[in-house]
Amino acid sequence: MGTVVDEEMKDTKEDDFFYENAKIYWSKIPATVDGVLGGFGYISKCDLESSEQFLQSLLITANAPGGERALDCGAGIGRITKHLLMKFFKTVDLVEQNKEFLNKAHHFISSSKKLGKLYCTGLQSFIPEYKYDVIWCQWVLGHLTNEDLVKFLKICRVSLAENGLIVVKENITSSGETEKDTVDSSLTRGLNTLLELFEQSNLKIEKLESQTKFPKGLYPVKMIALRPKSD
Repeated sequence: MGTVVDEEMKDTKEDDFFYENAKIYWSKIPATVDGVLGGFGYISKCDLESSEQFLQSLLITANAPGGERALDCGAGIGRITKHLLMKFFKTVDLVEQNKEFLNKAHHFISSSKKLGKLYCTGLQSFIPEYKYDVIWCQWVLGHLTNEDLVKFLKICRVSLAENGLIVVKENITSSGETEKDTVDSSLTRGLNTLLELFEQSNLKIEKLESQTKFPKGLYPVKMIALRPKSD
């Protein structure tokens, strides 16, 4: 059964306004699938199907990650943990800064013996205590500044088990420019910007695919598996 762990906030700095505004925004969002998906709850099934196909393709390679432990970053109410990661891993930990979402996740999937620890903190403050076969980051990295994103990915890099992978599933801009949403305090980056940040994090692309079958009018979505570069 899961254990909720509170972690201290890091020292105040200018970027705290960016993070605090996001925290305030999400505190007003209902702890439902529709809420965490920004009113697009109906895309959940299609999203999960594509993610499962992508993950399965990673797990059948010669240097595939193991199936012991996964981490769901920006886990919300546990949608991805319950319907995807728990199918493939013996233990799944969640990190989510919204305590209401995390409490809902605990009840949503508490019947599963695969539920690991639940960390109530933002990714900019999170330090893993385990080694992970897969670290899954979906629709959350836009809530990190470029500097903190690189810092977070470097921390994830050294927190991977042998053959472990970081999987990123994010919106990207069609223009290639970074767009800032002042409502939810997030950044939507162009693909080249993301790739440059991965490069700075000493990560290389194992696999890159586009999400298909999403409704028109939404941002394009990329699924990217990242592996540490050799030291």
